[in-house]
Amino acid sequence: MAEENNAPQQGAGAAEGDKPQLKFSLQRIYVKDISFEAPNSPSVFKQAFKPKVNLDLNTTSTKIADDQYEVVVKVTAQVNDSETGTTSFLAEIEQAGLFRIAGLEGAQLEQTLGAFCPNLLFPYARECVDNLVNRGGFPPLMLAPVNFEAMYAQRKKREAQAAQAATENTH
Repeated sequence: MAEENNAPQQGAGAAEGDKPQLKFSLQRIYVKDISFEAPNSPSVFKQAFKPKVNLDLNTTSTKIADDQYEVVVKVTAQVNDSETGTTSFLAEIEQAGLFRIAGLEGAQLEQTLGAFCPNLLFPYARECVDNLVNRGGFPPLMLAPVNFEAMYAQRKKREAQAAQAATENTH
């Protein structure tokens, strides 16, 4: 009976032409690198906590095999005292995932790796940063959700502008 169910699917794929079938799966989520520093402890705990948060986000992707990619979301949170400027803590995490992606090419693959995959990984990074900060003796650092689609669109726009400026400068 299993053969009967597979036969129509194979026939349907052949009728559509020989387009590669889209395959997407998240194989593993893991922490690639993690760091927490509280360089001014314990004196930082003696004063009122008035944080000024500096947050840096970055994403990278690497092709591991024909249809396997590693995507990394790097979150760096540096919190300084808003009055004195002394560093309360620095938390860094590289949250990574292994993705199997087939049937996507060019701009679609690039957008998947640059926006969709980071959107899947960021909640894990947020939780890890929050846990690190809490274990360091500080109040939780609740990072707001991030729109990686918008970040990706902004990056592509900057790249296009830079390419256009480079073209204009050579003529």
